Amino acid sequence: MVAINTNPQNARVARALESDDTSVRLRAAMAVGSNPDPVFLEVLVERCAVEPDFYVRDMLCWALTRLSPEATLPRIRQELVSERPQARSQALHLLSKIGDRNAWPWVTRAVLRDTDDGVARTAWRVAVVLVPEEEGTKERLADELALQFGRGDRSVRLSLSRALVDLGDVIGPVLERAALNPDPGVVAHARATELLLQDPEAGFDAAVEEAERMVTLGPERAAAAAAAEAASAGTGTTEPARPPKAADC
Repeated sequence: MVAINTNPQNARVARALESDDTSVRLRAAMAVGSNPDPVFLEVLVERCAVEPDFYVRDMLCWALTRLSPEATLPRIRQELVSERPQARSQALHLLSKIGDRNAWPWVTRAVLRDTDDGVARTAWRVAVVLVPEEEGTKERLADELALQFGRGDRSVRLSLSRALVDLGDVIGPVLERAALNPDPGVVAHARATELLLQDPEAGFDAAVEEAERMVTLGPERAAAAAAAEAASAGTGTTEPARPPKAADC
């Protein structure tokens, strides 16, 4: 338990944040956020790093956002290099909630390339939130994110595509370069991202399926196959009708 040199009531709240009962921890985090006091900064940060319940973690983050950023941000920065993946992920999540672009330099290449998929996904989202509007900055971020094409499972790839799409049209050149990559997984991921950029309402799975078909067949054959499917759907048939069997004698 993190020691708090304060009055008995605050000490009880600190103990409640570490209770075995999820509902007790949730109420304690809500109480701390409702009456923000920097004395709880350390225990809140520590609990974020180990709290197993999503709703309690969310409340802990809310409580931290209620404190002064001048006090909170330096402590959060320390967590970005923690050995615990959850600590790094929660620190990044807090940066996105606070939204202070002065923290942009903390989102380094090492952070964006974190070996833990969950941390990396959070980092990509935070980078898009904090990236400055200065000329060339978004383009450099897009270049960095594009290095992750083909990484991970569906959820990881979707997170990367969404982050890139949120950067807007500046990602066009990186998509063109990725299309020339010798790795078909990279090419398909980049193509799916391009399709989402063109039509944000399109489903990711459908975009991936079309992208993989284009990589396999090539653009012309893929377009011909898509046209054939559309024509088949329009007629409601998938094969020629068969003549009726002759009646038995």
